[in-house]
Amino acid sequence: MTHPKLPTTLLIGLLPVGSVFFAQAAVAQNTSEVGLGIGGLTYKGELSPAYQFRNNRPALTAFYRKDVSAPVTLRAGLTAGMLRAADGSVKDVNNRNAPLAAYRQANMKGSLLEASGVLEYNFFDYHDRHDKVHFTPYVFVGLAGFYAHTAAEGQGIANSKYQNLLGIAVPAGVGIKYALSTHWNLGLEAGARKAFTDKLDGYNGSDLPAGSGSKATNELLGNPHDQDWYFYNGLSVSYTFYKIRCPDDSQDKGRSKK
Repeated sequence: MTHPKLPTTLLIGLLPVGSVFFAQAAVAQNTSEVGLGIGGLTYKGELSPAYQFRNNRPALTAFYRKDVSAPVTLRAGLTAGMLRAADGSVKDVNNRNAPLAAYRQANMKGSLLEASGVLEYNFFDYHDRHDKVHFTPYVFVGLAGFYAHTAAEGQGIANSKYQNLLGIAVPAGVGIKYALSTHWNLGLEAGARKAFTDKLDGYNGSDLPAGSGSKATNELLGNPHDQDWYFYNGLSVSYTFYKIRCPDDSQDKGRSKK
């Protein structure tokens, strides 16, 4: 399994560019949003060494956003969905079942629940109804905790019972927001989650279930040096709440003296 790179370079490179659009911070109001989304959850690991769109399974998300400055938004969210993967869908360069996958003939199924907190960087102020731009691309990065309930079966798995797993992950990705009206918004997002575990699929090389074979055989069936990933992509609808900021008394007194 090859690790995909987190979009660190993208985040570092685009943040200064986006700052140009916020030379004048919006001080008249701040906003918060609540929203719901629907999309797909996808796993990447031993049973799916590369991202496969065919492995997308239904997922739902609910979130709350709060702006902390003109370009920066904090978001808390809950995401729940299904996970599926199978060796049968792993192909080699000749579009044939890869040798290890053909031998292992494993599949994994289950569900995952995630609670996350992320920081979003918006490149335009899409809430400003006086502006002609009512959309913004954004990037995000954060921290998440997840609960996975999965089971795998195949060569080397002596017990295919469901396992319960708690873990942490680092979410990062990109998206776009579009303000349909003063209060209603649409969103489109795609993001990756690096899970700091290799146990989502039941194959982690070094500690496969007892009775499943020798350590050398286990290490051939799973790579103990790579960790799993999962991805969420989907559409969302959100509702914006506005809070008008009143000028400070000191500012009012200063203006009156002039």
